[in-house]
Amino acid sequence: MQPRSVRIEPLAGYTPTIGRLVSMLEYARETTLAAVAGLSIAELDHLHDERSNSIGALLAHIAVSERGYQCLTFEDRAPTADETAAWEPALTLGAEARRVLRGKPLEEYVHELSEVRRVTLAGLAARDDAWLEGALTAAPRMNAHWAWFHVAEHEINHRGQIRWLRARLGANS
Repeated sequence: MQPRSVRIEPLAGYTPTIGRLVSMLEYARETTLAAVAGLSIAELDHLHDERSNSIGALLAHIAVSERGYQCLTFEDRAPTADETAAWEPALTLGAEARRVLRGKPLEEYVHELSEVRRVTLAGLAARDDAWLEGALTAAPRMNAHWAWFHVAEHEINHRGQIRWLRARLGANS
């Protein structure tokens, strides 16, 4: 088996800069999924302490955060009040997330992440590098390039938390 390429370069089906961005998004997702591979429901729900988030909640958070950036960039709007309310526990994490984001198998989280990413990849494939550099109407201080860079860095940050939590599973239970 040949090793996977770890080059950041244009990808078929995308304009050059968007393709590079997609390669970063996909690498971040691949490593996030590797970090949670094989976890049970109990492990996904485990709370390291009374203020921590579970691995499952962090996975839900990654998915809804990406969906929010789809609204800002692809739909050129802020999330609606109804969307924000539906996403609230996963979006803000904290006590409510600790209460309600429980009992789901890994496959459900992976499915959510995959469905959100499917929309992201289709949306990025339908756009060009000029769009990527344009300011967002719904968030004029940022352009789409920064928004999608932030989606990648956001996931990488939470992947670090997930790895930290996974390394300590059972330490406080």
